[in-house]
Amino acid sequence: MTQTDTPVLTTAVRRILAGPHLSVLATADADGRPQTSVIFVTVDGDDVLFSTIEGRRKTANMRRDPRVNLLVHSLPADGEGSTYATIAGTVELTDDPGGDFHQVMYDIHMGGATPPPEPGTRRVVVRLRPERVYLLAPYPGTAQPADDDSGSGGGG
Repeated sequence: MTQTDTPVLTTAVRRILAGPHLSVLATADADGRPQTSVIFVTVDGDDVLFSTIEGRRKTANMRRDPRVNLLVHSLPADGEGSTYATIAGTVELTDDPGGDFHQVMYDIHMGGATPPPEPGTRRVVVRLRPERVYLLAPYPGTAQPADDDSGSGGGG
C-alpha cells in the first residue's frame, strides 16, 4: 500500500473513480463511532464531489466534524484487477436547492435515470478535499494497470 500526503488524486486513483467502482463514506457519529454510507461520487479537479440530503446522519456528522474517509474499490471489468484507494480529508457542504447536482450524479452513475421524488428534502453538494491518499496495487494474480505516477508498489 502506498500513502501520499500530497492531496492530489493520482492517475491510478482517478482510474478507479472513472471505472466501475464502489464508494463507501465513513463519518464519525457524535459518540465517535464510525458511520458508513455507500455513495455515488465524481471528481472535480483534485476534489471528490457527492450529493446528500440535509438531515441524514452522514450530513449531520459532516456538519459537526468535517473529517471523513472515502474508500473507493474498483470492480473487476474486462480482465482488470481489483484494487482500492482511501481518500481522507475534510469536506465542505453547499446547498443544492434545485437538486441539479443530484441529477448529474444520476446521469453519471444511473445512465441518466430520473432520481426518485424527494418531497420536502433539501439537497447539499459535498466537496471532499483530500489530505491523504492510500492506494493498494491490484490484488496478486490480477492484471495490473500500466505504471503511472501513483508510486504504488506491490500489494499487501
